[in-house]
Amino acid sequence: MVVLGFLIKLFAATGLLLFGVRQVRGGIERRFGGAFKALLTRRENVAYSAGAGMIMALVIQSSAAVALLLTGFASAGLVNFGAALAGILGADFGSALIVQILSFDLSWLMPLLLAVGCWVYLRASSLGWRETGRVILGVGLVLLALQFLREAVAPIGEASFLPAAADYLARDFVTAFIVGAALAFVMQSSVAATLVSVTLVQIGALPFEAGLSIVMGSNLGSTIIPVWLAKDQDVEARRIPMANFLVRGGAAIFAVLGIHLFGIASSLNIMGSGQSLIIAHVTFNFVVMVAALPFVRMIEKPMKALMPVPIDPDGVLSDFDHPVSALGESPRVAVALSSIQQELLNMVGQVERMFRPVTELYENENPDALMALSAQDKKINGFLAEIRRFTVRLPRDKMSDDEKQRSRELMDYAVRLEAAGDIISDRFTRIARNLHAERDVNFSSDGWGEICRIHQKVLEGFTLARHILLDGDLESARMLVLEKAEVKRMARNSRNAHFNRLERGATESFESSDLHLETLRAMRELHGHIASVAYPHLYRAGQILDTRLVQGDAMEEDD
Repeated sequence: MVVLGFLIKLFAATGLLLFGVRQVRGGIERRFGGAFKALLTRRENVAYSAGAGMIMALVIQSSAAVALLLTGFASAGLVNFGAALAGILGADFGSALIVQILSFDLSWLMPLLLAVGCWVYLRASSLGWRETGRVILGVGLVLLALQFLREAVAPIGEASFLPAAADYLARDFVTAFIVGAALAFVMQSSVAATLVSVTLVQIGALPFEAGLSIVMGSNLGSTIIPVWLAKDQDVEARRIPMANFLVRGGAAIFAVLGIHLFGIASSLNIMGSGQSLIIAHVTFNFVVMVAALPFVRMIEKPMKALMPVPIDPDGVLSDFDHPVSALGESPRVAVALSSIQQELLNMVGQVERMFRPVTELYENENPDALMALSAQDKKINGFLAEIRRFTVRLPRDKMSDDEKQRSRELMDYAVRLEAAGDIISDRFTRIARNLHAERDVNFSSDGWGEICRIHQKVLEGFTLARHILLDGDLESARMLVLEKAEVKRMARNSRNAHFNRLERGATESFESSDLHLETLRAMRELHGHIASVAYPHLYRAGQILDTRLVQGDAMEEDD
């Protein structure tokens, strides 16, 4: 009964820890998703990418989440192989630093974070402040979980069965290493697995040597997480987490072998067992990052040889020029649908690249850039045409009802993305030309600030849409629909503020009135097209009743 009570408390503490980490990660991704995407894809320099990955991991408390983001960006052509791998290695180091930060006694801060986080989350009227409250609350929950975890494992140090189990793990470092890898994979977090190990070592429930093996194993386990999560993506995207698995996972294996075969484990215990374990963990990830950075670009070639793009004689992969009439049974149909999904990811990236410089085109006259947008829109039209041809050739008689429904959903989203491209190439470019044609027409400073904020909010929607396409994340789907309502609210407020400026006789607002209102309508419609990817997932999960989210704000699927 004592053991059962301990296990319940342990699972409760670790569950709360994982929930808190998830709240922090989700809140920050939704609040600052666009900024993080710009941070990770701004440069191709590997040192910069490693630093950006480290910062992101420190903020969202998950190297696996950063790895998945970078894999998606690489799949969409937004970042190359070397920069993506460098970013993941930097995220691994950042994740190790989180363990050091959370190991400090922050119990005094926990009640304050919980109180402030709850108040902001419950009282905030805007979505941005609600997500800020979620982040603060999540950090407080993490600290509460750590305190609960220490209290839960404290009695285990006196358990009669523990010495035998601990001694066995200390002697058999291979088993301890495997336990650490399994623990990190099951928890889906190396931070949580390492903190549990550190806590057990600190109270004397585990010898330092066993804890060291478990922590090294957690480094291997954390590299398996993004490999597993990216299993349904194309081969080129899967190469990146697999390369991280080979580099960092292989380094973890060599490290644990070297530590125990040369008998240097006890010499690493230099500052108390718990702190020494954390130092070993941080040092390992730092050394791996620094040692691997000069070679991340060179690794791409052997990874291509190890994981070549498969040649499919039936032509059901992402080569849309091959005939698809020879599709076989349902598994091949599933591959074809995955190929369409990958092409949609490319479309999302293309539309985003078109939309990102819109505000710059408003500010600075650039006829060449405006013409380039029209050329980019032709690529979007080409994507749609290829997807349409590919979809109509699928063997409908061999497809299940779910597969038929999924193919219709993907086709519909391709149409919506093509419409989004038209909005950018036609309406935004026309507004920009009119703005520069009439030299005396300018937006008011307040109006321009409103447009820029809505532009940034729309950009954040692309990140959520990519998450949904990659793994069908239901929480991201809910958030994207909520973001759609937020864009509508911002556009409505901007329109009302614009009318108020007109009533006050603001000359700039009067001269730019049509352009301001047309920009608001275009941005709202564009975001509506991007957000449409969320609705099928929400309908299947019962999260949409008619046109309203369950326990959410009023949302309409169409403008």
